[in-house]
Amino acid sequence: MKRFDCGTLVPGCPYHTEAESEAEIVRREIEHLRTAHGETVIRPEMVEHIKERIVEVVPH
Repeated sequence: MKRFDCGTLVPGCPYHTEAESEAEIVRREIEHLRTAHGETVIRPEMVEHIKERIVEVVPH
């Protein structure tokens, strides 16, 4: 399982998401950036910044 915390990209944002694949995390975060943060253009660099901040979640 992988996790992304939006606050690592947008300081103060509490949104996070978990998914099995990096692609699903990126898809969800792009949707979040559009709806919550008003981003209309997602540049390739933004996708790279998202990927750099995805972490593996260790099951409890």
